[in-house]
Amino acid sequence: MTVRSRSRDARTCPALLAIFLLILSVHLAKSASEYDPYKILGVSRSASQAEIKRAYKSLAREWHPDKNKDPKAEDMFIKISKSYEILSNEERRSNFDRYGQMDENQPFGQSQHHGFRSFHNSFYFDESFFHFPRSRDFADSKYMLHHAQFNSDVLPDSHKRPYLIKVTSEWCFACIHIEPVWKETVQELEPLGVGIGIVDLGYERRLANQLGAHRAPSIIGLVNGRVTFFHQAVVREHLRQFVEDLLPQKLVEKITDNNYKTFLDSWHVENKPSLLLFDQVPIVPLLYKLTAFAFRNYVRFGFVDQGETHNARLLRMFNINTYAPTMLLFKEDTEKPVDIIQARGMKRQIMDEFVSNNKFLQVPRLVSQQLFDELCPVKQFHRRRKYCVLLITREDQAFLPGNKAFLDFATTNKKDVLRFAYIYQRHQQPLCQALLYNQAVVSPQVRGQVKHSEVVILERRSQAGKVLYRSVSGGWNGSEEDKYLLHEQLELLQKDPTYLSSDATLPELNNEMAPIFIIQWMNAAYDYIIQIYDDLLYSNWREMMPILSLIFSALFILFGTDSFPAQAFSSNLTDITYTSNLVKLRPGHINVVLVLTNVSKNALLRKFAKEVFSFSGTQTLHFSFLNADKHRHWMPSLLRSASEAAWSESHCDDDEESSDYSGHVLALNGYKKYFCIFRPVFTGDDPNDSSSETSSSSDRRKSLHHKLDRLGLWMERLMEGTLPRLQVPAWPMLDDTNNSFTES
Repeated sequence: MTVRSRSRDARTCPALLAIFLLILSVHLAKSASEYDPYKILGVSRSASQAEIKRAYKSLAREWHPDKNKDPKAEDMFIKISKSYEILSNEERRSNFDRYGQMDENQPFGQSQHHGFRSFHNSFYFDESFFHFPRSRDFADSKYMLHHAQFNSDVLPDSHKRPYLIKVTSEWCFACIHIEPVWKETVQELEPLGVGIGIVDLGYERRLANQLGAHRAPSIIGLVNGRVTFFHQAVVREHLRQFVEDLLPQKLVEKITDNNYKTFLDSWHVENKPSLLLFDQVPIVPLLYKLTAFAFRNYVRFGFVDQGETHNARLLRMFNINTYAPTMLLFKEDTEKPVDIIQARGMKRQIMDEFVSNNKFLQVPRLVSQQLFDELCPVKQFHRRRKYCVLLITREDQAFLPGNKAFLDFATTNKKDVLRFAYIYQRHQQPLCQALLYNQAVVSPQVRGQVKHSEVVILERRSQAGKVLYRSVSGGWNGSEEDKYLLHEQLELLQKDPTYLSSDATLPELNNEMAPIFIIQWMNAAYDYIIQIYDDLLYSNWREMMPILSLIFSALFILFGTDSFPAQAFSSNLTDITYTSNLVKLRPGHINVVLVLTNVSKNALLRKFAKEVFSFSGTQTLHFSFLNADKHRHWMPSLLRSASEAAWSESHCDDDEESSDYSGHVLALNGYKKYFCIFRPVFTGDDPNDSSSETSSSSDRRKSLHHKLDRLGLWMERLMEGTLPRLQVPAWPMLDDTNNSFTES
């Protein structure tokens, strides 16, 4: 009987198990159908990625728990985030479309209230991805950032690539939760060229304050020196999209059969090569965007979708292989690329080498001092000599044949020691006058005849502008005789370096691209406005303040208003405003003040803004200026109030009586009553010297500009805390002519 009963039980167990599994599968299928990601986002099953993204952003703003006080808002936001996570990933979307399955082993909705946890009301992490690692062994030491290293290395490097920074601390359980997702994201983004950093909130409090990070965990994006906080669910797709959104708009232009000719022909105006990427994907790959960001100052980037029917002519014209991504690089010849690369697995290192080897046109136009420095570097004793062959010409129609002949000559005479370039005489008058001294400057007409261009061969000998050079006799109009003569002189030069018999000191080149700064600034302003909107959405006022300060600073520099954004020292300030910005400044905050005059204001402020730009994201720094013409007693009063011993050790007494304080920069700590002082540097003649009556206004502006040449190094020492400090018993009144002081 017992044996028979056991046999019956054994037969009924599989049946019961089958019934249980059937009920469970029905329940799970019902759960999956109840949580349809398409219905949650309100899109059709045929929706494109762009439509899905728009729907997600709209719903995420509407249901974010920080903004929506509905008790169901958090659950709804979790569902929206999870739905986007699935539909934005083609593999997961395909799995759901085929099997109704949300991920590898778990139906959607099974852990909706347990899978997500929120912390600090900032962003959400998906617990289904997480486990507790035994220790922080994810090579954290490789990515750990320190204050000095961040300001000297990472901040400048953020102008070439974006950084993703995690703020963490010990005994932070939420930090442990996001570790697996962080690890996956780093493994994906770092090979693409994204910089990675980790800041320990406990050990690097100073750096955390500079970033505006006051809690752990936090995730921060850094690009162009600008800090942006991440607020979404911590999943890999969101972090990838976050990095992509950090990049400026319009880095890569979409190219079709209709606009490719305009794009390639723009080399003459842009003075840059053009690079086209052909690929089968409909959107620009992140790898390509990151490469475009790194080389945006040198090369123009375009993207061609091979799947578009509007691009058939382009594919036929350049014989593009549709089975692998292809990059074509064009210079002056828009019909034939100078370099081609094709690879199935395009790597960042390959792309960097490809673009680096083609950064300049065959014969670029010298439009700035920076470009001149890169094309024609100063001679180094341990390196091979390099010569710059410079065509001085005009943009008039009559000069075009000669310019084209010079390009042809340069193309057929490529050598490592030779760099060919040209300048327009009208745009670079000072440089032309220095090189064509005692010669007739190129002029459109002389006695009814068109004058020829000039060719100069030069070698740079010092950063101060000294060059050895020689003008090619007979000028240049592009004839075969001119080409033969130039070739002969280049051969003589390589045999006998003393062939360059003349010397001169060249002035700094005019920046012809300065007008484009307005357009670049407008694009940057657009990015800042988007970020401010995002910060308003999440009420992150601490994060907004550096951005607002930077925008108003840029407005000031552009339009030259008489009030500086950081509540500047100007004539219309009251004692109350002055007190609030210095005497009662919060502990740990410093006001960096530029001293200027009416004459030097424009030149010094532009240089000042350039030098301190990389420090503008520091929340403890405030930037102002003091007009010494309007407040002439303030600076002498401050210096007299400083400790006599500290002042006399490093400064002579007649400095206090000096009437020209323009170019001095003060770092004022109102709370602790001390200041650090930067003394201006002169690299040329003193523009105020009465003996130099022949000096032009441009020379004076240049001398003023150079006063702040070493300010960046001084700012680094200020951030490191290594500058000498001068104590004051009290701060002088701003407008008090009797040298009275403000007690704090």
